[in-house]
Order: sequence, then C-alpha cells, then structure tokens
Amino acid sequence: MHDSDDLERRGIPTVFVASDPFRSAAQLQADALGLDVARVFVEHPIQDRTDDEMRTIADQAFDALVGALTGPS
Repeated sequence: MHDSDDLERRGIPTVFVASDPFRSAAQLQADALGLDVARVFVEHPIQDRTDDEMRTIADQAFDALVGALTGPS
C-alpha cells in the first residue's frame, strides 16, 4: 500500500490488488496510515492456482482494475 501511495504521488496511477480475506485488513491499514489508494479485491486463495485459473481471476478483475485506474466516467 505504501508503494501504491508513493507511485500515485509521483503521478503514476496504481491499484492495490489483494484477495478478499484481506479486505478488512487493507481498510484498517489505509485508515491508520491516512492513505486513500485504489483497491481491487479478487477471489481467494491465489496460492497454488494454475495459470488458467489465474487468467480467469485476472479477466474477472479487469473491468474493476481499469475503472479504478481511470475513475468514474
């Protein structure tokens, strides 16, 4: 999350990606640090996924990622 904030401050749009069980922890950390970085959460678990499964997860997250990078239209 620190890296996302640093890149955003440098003018490089970023999105923080994590799996669903980390949603609350990410919000708590963002609140504690005063960071407002774009976040997209994907299904869990990520570990031990096949390449095809990871492509499916990425495909499912694509619109949310693009939306987080480009903002509301």
